[in-house]
Amino acid sequence: MKLHPAWLASALLVLSVAAVPALGGQSATRDGQPADALASNLALPFASDLTGARRAPVFAWIEDVAGARNVWVGGPDIPAHPRTAYSGDEGIELSEPQLSQNGRRLLFVRGGDAEFPEGGAPNTGIALETPEQALFVADVAGSQAPVKIGPGHGAAFSPDGARVAYTRKGEIWLWGDAAAARRLATVAGSVEDLQWSPDGRQLLFTEQRKGHSFVSLLDVEQRSLRYIGPTLGQSSDPTFSPDARQVAFLQFRGPPADLPDSSASFWSVRIADLASGAVRTIWSAPGGEGGQFAGTRGRNLFWTASGHLLFPWERTGWMHIYAMPAATGGTPRDLTPDANEVETFTPTPDGKGIVYAANAGNLDTRQLWRTAIEGGKPAQLTQDDAFVFRPVFGGDRLAATATDAQRPAHMVLVDGMKPLGAVAIAPSYSKPETIVFTATDGMQVHGQLFRGKGPGPHPALIFVHGGPRRQMLPAFNPMHYYSNAYVRNQQFAALGYTVLSVNYRGGTNYGRAFREAPETGRGGASEYRDVLAGGQWLAKQPDVDAKRIGIWGGSWGGYLTALALARDSDLFAAGADFHGVHTLVRPGDASLSPDAEVKARELQWQSSPMGSIDRWKSPVLIVHGDDDKNVDHDQSLLLARELTARGVPFEELSLPNERHEFFRYGDWLASYLATEAFFARTLKAGK
Repeated sequence: MKLHPAWLASALLVLSVAAVPALGGQSATRDGQPADALASNLALPFASDLTGARRAPVFAWIEDVAGARNVWVGGPDIPAHPRTAYSGDEGIELSEPQLSQNGRRLLFVRGGDAEFPEGGAPNTGIALETPEQALFVADVAGSQAPVKIGPGHGAAFSPDGARVAYTRKGEIWLWGDAAAARRLATVAGSVEDLQWSPDGRQLLFTEQRKGHSFVSLLDVEQRSLRYIGPTLGQSSDPTFSPDARQVAFLQFRGPPADLPDSSASFWSVRIADLASGAVRTIWSAPGGEGGQFAGTRGRNLFWTASGHLLFPWERTGWMHIYAMPAATGGTPRDLTPDANEVETFTPTPDGKGIVYAANAGNLDTRQLWRTAIEGGKPAQLTQDDAFVFRPVFGGDRLAATATDAQRPAHMVLVDGMKPLGAVAIAPSYSKPETIVFTATDGMQVHGQLFRGKGPGPHPALIFVHGGPRRQMLPAFNPMHYYSNAYVRNQQFAALGYTVLSVNYRGGTNYGRAFREAPETGRGGASEYRDVLAGGQWLAKQPDVDAKRIGIWGGSWGGYLTALALARDSDLFAAGADFHGVHTLVRPGDASLSPDAEVKARELQWQSSPMGSIDRWKSPVLIVHGDDDKNVDHDQSLLLARELTARGVPFEELSLPNERHEFFRYGDWLASYLATEAFFARTLKAGK
């Protein structure tokens, strides 16, 4: 089945008339009446990409309001305000805001795809000419329009703020106020993590090549390029010593396909002396737990002013932060022994401590903590009535991203949790319940339950996130994709559906054993046991109609949605599959023997929805952007063809030019309205 033209017309009508909601808890209105709740709450301002000036209490971030993106600036002495004036749902992304060290100048990128900055530029707004990816600079305190530097991304201000280094297509460029931009170098790979030396004479970066990466150093004045300690693996997170005479970096490699659980040592911390070129391994991870490298969601290596190297390590089975003297090395000391899982961290400006976001004491929360490098008990900086992420210093002031059950991501000064600007609110939303249930193999699984409004028995839905390296929380998510999914689940509950969001194995923040659980994905789809257990848990609830349980999700969640429908149509009566993976069969690994490769490919097939497609009976809605760079659009073309051949009913919504995380608010809304209408037909009215 295709979407009916009359339905599409009504969706477009909603897009054209839905007003952007007011802030501070006021409902959006349309002709004096309340606007559609889904449209208005999806349009609530969403803040992201917080950055701070190194030597001044100034912050910048990006705010998205119904697809109109702008860069905002603010601080304790600067009222928050937009520094750009872009309007309309154009599908043009803003990314990479940066401030000069003195907080007086601002950089940002407009256009392109921040996740794939070196790929082809998207045209999700279907303009006659594809918008270019370009770098802009502006004075923070000024009112003049930002100045376009030129095509590029990955920019960094020089320490004095007078020059900007940036990259594009394997080239490094330099721009200054007094001269036009000029190319400094061309390299064989892609340039990442570009940064200036403290003296402003050199540029340090990671050069990503096929299957490996190098740490590279470019002397701006001498126009010379060299590679630091190249290895047969990945080199990452390079950082200068405070005196700029040395560079530290991480070196790691992954285990082979036939020994995925090897307990060997796969990573180390190395230091290069820039004068002599000598490189020494100051520490290697011992074999066993933590012998394979895993990082946080931010930067993973710092060299502090106090002379310590800071990095994450899973020696305890949990992501903790360790400190080690850079001069002497030795055994790293755990700074966060009670943290459960550290998600991001940053050193304090004086180099004597760290601030980190973690779920200490409650696996389904996120708070900020501060601890001294020399030792002592960590101090909790934020309270349990909010979820706080990604600490950032601006000078000596600390800011972060905050959410709760009613307020989407916004920026706050951590001291007193004072918002940097106005905060949007969805006043009708209530906090989902956190529940724990057990899969058939004994795995403990966490989830959030959105109880359906009104009398039961209720139709019900399982929601499965993507990634799979994710964790959903009982609040708005700091990622835009899942902030939108949270709105959709709240609105499903308002319509009478009971929704269970499942944090299945393979996800983060429940420890390494949970994240690296055996036989997940193409190795056996063991995470589906958690999804199935969630559906069975719903079916046993007295206020849920066990014959009207559906499932929906995107990306890896789309894969699990399709797998649920293929394997268990008797339980899952309908599903909405957003850009899912439908066959996991991939080319073999060179470390596998021919016989082992045949067995691996057979297991990949059986772990795929395609492996059980002949058992698929329930209707499905398939949604996919045809310029998706994460999950190829061909995956949905394959599924549509196979379902057609077997007479399985499906509806389809193909979004021309759209990416994996939809760039246009209109495409989010159209997709979510299509999902709502689909479940109304297949679940509310009965299968």
